[in-house]
Amino acid sequence: MLLLAIDTSGKQGSIALARVGEPVAEGGDFEVIEIAPLAGGTFSAQLVPQVKVLLSSNGYTKDAVGAFAVVSGPGSFTGLRIGLAAVKALAEVLGKPIAAVSLLEVCVFTSGAQGKVMAALDAGRGDVYVGEYSVPMQAGQNPREHMLNRNEFLGQAKGWKVVTPDPVLAQVAGATGLSVTQLAPLSTDAVAKLGWRKIQSGDTVTPEQLEANYIRRTDAEMFEKSGS
Repeated sequence: MLLLAIDTSGKQGSIALARVGEPVAEGGDFEVIEIAPLAGGTFSAQLVPQVKVLLSSNGYTKDAVGAFAVVSGPGSFTGLRIGLAAVKALAEVLGKPIAAVSLLEVCVFTSGAQGKVMAALDAGRGDVYVGEYSVPMQAGQNPREHMLNRNEFLGQAKGWKVVTPDPVLAQVAGATGLSVTQLAPLSTDAVAKLGWRKIQSGDTVTPEQLEANYIRRTDAEMFEKSGS
């Protein structure tokens, strides 16, 4: 079966086409066939044509896709909307399942860390996207994903294993004595692999249920920050 994974959350995006089989968690079949880059600023014009090219260049049509994985956040408002809209449309036409994948969860998944793990991504303007996970996760457990300013992040990260692909955040966290692991840049093949694991465990959404996870501050928090 083919899995199509899409990430349009950042300045640059990409699409991954993977061949999947038995459960990933049990060391089953998972092979990335190809990853196609998407140039920033042109997602709306590029995405659907690039999906078609990616499939056709490997000898497939859209009907061969059996599942989708898409980054639902955090990230660019416009970029996320474009990626989610494309997956909604394709999954609706094909009647296939969707795994909504958080980039923060990809950080934790990629790191392989256990215990209390805090994923961190630069949110710009001195803010940090933070995800708090207990690994391995128990049934019914919902990780907390939110936004903090940098000082809040450094204060709340004490006692956690911090994982981040951002070199500046890694350096700042390490300088304060936190336990931190700097990851390689996040890749769409990791999104695909985590998405496939979610699909096999039944953690999927319908096109109608698929929503962006912007992780933005509430109006009250924004007012408090601007007044400080």
